[in-house]
Parts: sequence; structure tokens; C-alpha cells
Amino acid sequence: MFEIVRKEALNPTVMRMDIKAPLVAKKAKAGQFVILRADERGERIPLTVAGCDREVGTVTIIFQIVGGATMTLATLKEGGCVADFVGPLGTPTHIEGLKKVAVVGGGVGCAIALPVARALHEQGCEVTSIVGFRSRDLVILEDEFRAVSKHFYMMTDDGSYGEKGNVCVPLGKLLAGGEQFDEVITIGPLVMMKFVAAATKPYGIKTVASMNPIMIDGTGMCGCCRVTVGGEMKFACVDGPDFDAHLIDFDEAMKRSRTYVEFEAKAREKHCNLFKKEVE
Repeated sequence: MFEIVRKEALNPTVMRMDIKAPLVAKKAKAGQFVILRADERGERIPLTVAGCDREVGTVTIIFQIVGGATMTLATLKEGGCVADFVGPLGTPTHIEGLKKVAVVGGGVGCAIALPVARALHEQGCEVTSIVGFRSRDLVILEDEFRAVSKHFYMMTDDGSYGEKGNVCVPLGKLLAGGEQFDEVITIGPLVMMKFVAAATKPYGIKTVASMNPIMIDGTGMCGCCRVTVGGEMKFACVDGPDFDAHLIDFDEAMKRSRTYVEFEAKAREKHCNLFKKEVE
């Protein structure tokens, strides 16, 4: 069992937890993830390592409450425990040698983008962070991004905070204005990453996307997390989660992501009453 040392709501649908897991905290790097179960009967959930404190031995996870499993996880209290917490899994984000990078995050994907931006900043890289949300009430981690970014752009779809528009607006302006990046790293909804890749391709700027497909075991055996990259099948859990965004078949990935929509809706409905009761 792994103790929940800290629990905090970042917005109405996003939670942050610090989990006591010294062995994971000791080895985890930016871009890697864990697989956990809230309880012994729970579903396996892959979540990116949003941060870790190696001295204290805690790992930070940030998750959106969208279905039955995350509803159950959100009902757990500080001082309580999650049943399983396995990791670190996946290949760390490649940041060595990068001097100037744009990190583009969208929605809860910003929880994955932040540790990458932080790791780049700590190695002396000039970081430009562009983050986007649907509206002001969904904004998360703004102060944390500002602390590790030389340039920071906040975008909201409805214009209720920062600038109105999506993340491709400032990115496009920077590129059109002659800004040069060693690399662009994008993490967020599939459709967002698809358009970020489309925006950078004409400029020949290497662009990396972090993929979060359906996943079960996290070790490459089940094959559920397969994605097509450059016409070849890759497994996000072991070959990724980072891939060349210009080679990813985003349309296929989006289609696969909707495979269990009906099942997820039923699971969400089943857990809804329990969740409301527990958080009230």
C-alpha cells in the first residue's frame, strides 16, 4: 500500500496527489509514468509523473476526474493509501543538449508538460512555454510554468484569461517571426498535438509529441497502446510515450481513443453517485 501524503484540487475536475513511493521517486525522470490502482478491485490507470521529491520519497500525480476509476481515486483521503503504484515506466523525454525549446501544453496535459519544462530549465535551457485551456476556471500550474520559462503564453479558448485562441496562435506567430527552436515538445489532446505538428512542419523544426493511448499492462505485452509512427507500429508504454510528431498517425490514434467510449460512460454513471457522496 502507498500512502497519500497530500491531496489538492487544482480546479473543479483536476486533482493533485503526492504518493509515498521512495523507490519510484528515486529513479523517475521527466516524461515517465506510473500505473496505479486506487483499490484492490480497481482499474489500472497510467498517470505521468508530474514531479517527485527524492529526499522525502514522494511522487506527484495529477489526474482529471473523467471516469469511474478516477472518481474512485479522487474519493481517497490524505493519510489513506492506493493499492498499487508501479513505475517508473516508459522512456524519459530526451532533453540532453537542447538549448532552446518551446513546450506546448493543453488542458490536463500541462501536468505532463511541466516536469519536462522544469527539467529543461534546470539544465540551463531557454524555455518558451505555451499553455492552453478552455476557460479561466480550468487553468492549472500557471505559477509553476512561469517559474521555469523565459517566455510564457497563456491561452484560453473563450478569452476569459490570458489571450483568446488556441496554442497554435502564439506558436505560429513566433515561427513566422523567425524564432528558432532546437525542438518543440507538445503534450495535450490529440487534436491539439496534431495541429502543433502541422504548424512546425513547414519550418523543419523537430517536434515531439507525448502519446497517452489506451493502456493496460505498461510493459509492451498487451499491445493496447500501439500507435503508428512513420508507418510502423510502436508501443507507447515501452517505445514512448514520446514520438516524432511529424510521423504520428494522429487520425488513427484519435479513432482508437474512442474505442471504449460507451463502456466508459457506463462506468462513469455507475460511480457517479458514490463519488458525489464521498466528496460532499
